[in-house]
Amino acid sequence: MRILIAEDEHDLNDIITQKLIADGYSVDSCYDGQEAMDILSYTEYDAVILDIMMPKADGYAVLRYLRNAGNTTPVLFLTARDAVSERVKGLDSGANDYLIKPFSLEELCARLRVMTRTSFGIVSNVLKIADLSLDCSSHIAQRDGKEIPLSAKEYALLEYLMHNKGIVLSREKIENHIWNFDYEGGTNVVDVYISYLRKKIDDGHEVKLIHTVRGKGYVLREENK
Repeated sequence: MRILIAEDEHDLNDIITQKLIADGYSVDSCYDGQEAMDILSYTEYDAVILDIMMPKADGYAVLRYLRNAGNTTPVLFLTARDAVSERVKGLDSGANDYLIKPFSLEELCARLRVMTRTSFGIVSNVLKIADLSLDCSSHIAQRDGKEIPLSAKEYALLEYLMHNKGIVLSREKIENHIWNFDYEGGTNVVDVYISYLRKKIDDGHEVKLIHTVRGKGYVLREENK
């Protein structure tokens, strides 16, 4: 999944970015509210992490911009302000969650998982289809009870497919959610990683789960026999 971080403390921004990348997220980051709004005007994200006190435009302004545009992307506020009134203001403004600095990176990641699974209508950290399961907390994938080793990008792609099981996803949509602005690879990157996943997920199994929909993209589903 793809995350935008808008945080003007460069060191903190870098630390959060590195942690989320290590956890398999695709991450873009910026350091002021105006840049955040510019990025959000043309890029779709699965979640946004917003510092409240930022130059050019604060987190409230960015959130208003999102919600006024009808954008329901989950938003997590970061702030050093711990007054109850501030937390209420943030939540009433349309934020999905609120984290007070200093905070644990593990807690940040847990709150992100809650926000994103809620946005997909999912109540558990363990995603399932047929005999395939993916634990979003431990990043462990299993099929028929056997663990499947995945790279960070393979995990991110499988998680995105499982969040959208039964939905045909275009190559462009997959690429936009799994790779960030810094990606400079080949144009067939989605096809390459789908091939990697198929070898690990479907090879040796009678029931195939990853399917190509000609001219449209890919879908994760259990075909009716």
